[in-house]
Amino acid sequence: MWRTEMVVSQNEEELLFESLRLELRRGSLILAVLASLRREQYGYSLRVALGEAGIEMEESTLYPLLRRLESQGLLNSEWREEDRRKKRFYRLSGRGEAMLARLATEWRGLSASLEKML
Repeated sequence: MWRTEMVVSQNEEELLFESLRLELRRGSLILAVLASLRREQYGYSLRVALGEAGIEMEESTLYPLLRRLESQGLLNSEWREEDRRKKRFYRLSGRGEAMLARLATEWRGLSASLEKML
């Protein structure tokens, strides 16, 4: 027996959508950051580049992600002074490049499968 649809308010529907949208985006953000860091960037420039590519990311999401990826050995970082300010520059490590290649292959396969289903 099929369950009947729940009656929900527009606000509840939007909250559910937003929650599921964030869940969907979470994994793709890692791939976007790794791909963007094939070229050295500091945090703010990375955030701007991602935004220009259509991937908005809050600082409160980006910086912990950068620290985690670095602790996993996927990124290298270096403090430098630029414009009389110290900035931390990030770039992919050798391990990060290899992981990006593997994740990109996985993403393309998954994406192709989902496209067929949708």
